[in-house]
Amino acid sequence: MDKTTPATPATPAVHAGPAVSPATEAGPAQRGRGGSRTAGGPGRILVTVYAIFAVAACSRSIVQISTEFDHARVAYLLSAFAAVVYVVATVALARPGAAWHRVAVAACATELAGVLAVGTASVVDSAAFPDQAVWSNYGSGYLFIPVILPVLGLTWLRRSASRARVAGRPARESDNP
Repeated sequence: MDKTTPATPATPAVHAGPAVSPATEAGPAQRGRGGSRTAGGPGRILVTVYAIFAVAACSRSIVQISTEFDHARVAYLLSAFAAVVYVVATVALARPGAAWHRVAVAACATELAGVLAVGTASVVDSAAFPDQAVWSNYGSGYLFIPVILPVLGLTWLRRSASRARVAGRPARESDNP
């Protein structure tokens, strides 16, 4: 083979779609996910706190159920239920789309109702709760964050849906970077 033969240039790729300038190209938040309002700023903090609570509640309930289940069945099952609610809320808050928005509202509302019901029951009848659940005493073991978090979540969901409607976009499709 002769080494003096120049290499042939590659054939340029043909692009059949419309020309896209860098200014109109979708950013990473819009590509593939549709752009979530929780992609940055306070929304990201909210999702992060929910994720931390999901891990904490899952870990707590797994340890409690696997080691001391006979001691306080109701409290430990309520901790497991709280863990499921936190996982669902985390995923729903992080995902774009109207369906995920509805799931997030339902998860935050379920969390608030659970914290209020379990908190009240644990105060009124402390004998029914020989050990703490995540939502016992309105989340006092977690600095009352379990009673504050769903209020913040529902407020965030309402405000972001209102902003999306004003901007003429469906809920959960904001262009937060």
